[in-house]
Amino acid sequence: MMTGALLLCLAGCGGGSNDPVTSVSASNLRYTGSLNALNLNITGNALDNTIKVSANKSACLVATATSATSRTAQCIIIVPSSRKVDIVVTSSSDYVLYTTTLTAPAPQVTLKTTLGDVVMELDSVAAPITVKNFLSYVNQNPSFYKDTLFHRVIAGFVAQGGGFTTGMVQKTLPVTTTGITLESQNGLQNVRGSVAMARQGPATGSPETDATKNSATSQFFVNLVDNAFLNYSSPSSPGYAVFGKVISGMDVIDLMATKATTTRNGYPNVPVTDITITSATQTQ
Repeated sequence: MMTGALLLCLAGCGGGSNDPVTSVSASNLRYTGSLNALNLNITGNALDNTIKVSANKSACLVATATSATSRTAQCIIIVPSSRKVDIVVTSSSDYVLYTTTLTAPAPQVTLKTTLGDVVMELDSVAAPITVKNFLSYVNQNPSFYKDTLFHRVIAGFVAQGGGFTTGMVQKTLPVTTTGITLESQNGLQNVRGSVAMARQGPATGSPETDATKNSATSQFFVNLVDNAFLNYSSPSSPGYAVFGKVISGMDVIDLMATKATTTRNGYPNVPVTDITITSATQTQ
């Protein structure tokens, strides 16, 4: 049974060497936009006593004690788009022993292409809907983006991919796919190296509608230059939602823009030689 001293020790009690919990860390904390297991490592004293652990108010499974100074727990949660997880450790009588907030790093996705690797860092805080949507494609098994093309490459403008396979065959979307809410007013700009979602535009001479604004699914593009005209400017000119940036491999994107293009199956600006995404993996 825990002593009175242990029961009265609250979070922020000084981190003394005799505190029942002195630290909580996570070995695999990351933002995926979906349910996943979070493994916690708890250190302190008298941890062979009964403790309870929660993550963002969801109860965690605390492993059987094998040591008085360390304990592990597993939490099955969806890390929110803020990437913050509030951890609370309590005694068997619900006295708070320790609290902390863990923050997952910004998610990163590595695209392996036939021209080299591209690493993109995604901003789930500024573009929560868009990042969750993109990661849902990346984390499908097998990965949705495998063997898709960078099918539209325009030097001095953008390199676009994620929607077609060899021969400009349109990739079949999951049955439940719907367009996502446009997040073009999130403060992120279409500057060189930024990653944004492609979407349908209105017919020539027609105004933007909710259907065109909220039509993005799997296709994305990397800005080769600053494209300010793609930013939000008004309800009638809502722009395109940026949700991340290239942090490694921009030279690969630039190399794409040097390749010869053609019109194929009615689509212009298609690289003559396929530029293929051989895998898309969340690497952080």
